[in-house]
Amino acid sequence: MDELISKIAAEAGIDPAVARRAVAIIVNFLAREAPADAVNGLIDKLPGARALVSGQLGGGGGIMGAFNDLTAVGLDMGGVQTVARQFVAYARAEAGDQAVNAVVDAVPGLSQFV
Repeated sequence: MDELISKIAAEAGIDPAVARRAVAIIVNFLAREAPADAVNGLIDKLPGARALVSGQLGGGGGIMGAFNDLTAVGLDMGGVQTVARQFVAYARAEAGDQAVNAVVDAVPGLSQFV
């Protein structure tokens, strides 16, 4: 997960702490919104992702709630897109296209961000 966070920080031009929080927001959004069987399989294949879920399942509001949470940590629209795309690329590399597609396809509106 540290490799992903470093890459996101560099690509988006943000502090690594902001990148870590953004990744946690995404992981928790997926844990709340995607079917448990699909998302648990994905999260378990992403080193360090399970630790980001622990105790952080608050929030809500669907895709717009996640977007609002991401902007609240200081990301603009370009930053949100960069974080989302980098996260998905990392997830595809670690878990494979099938696992990622199962989650993306199950969450309404998510495909437009990735």
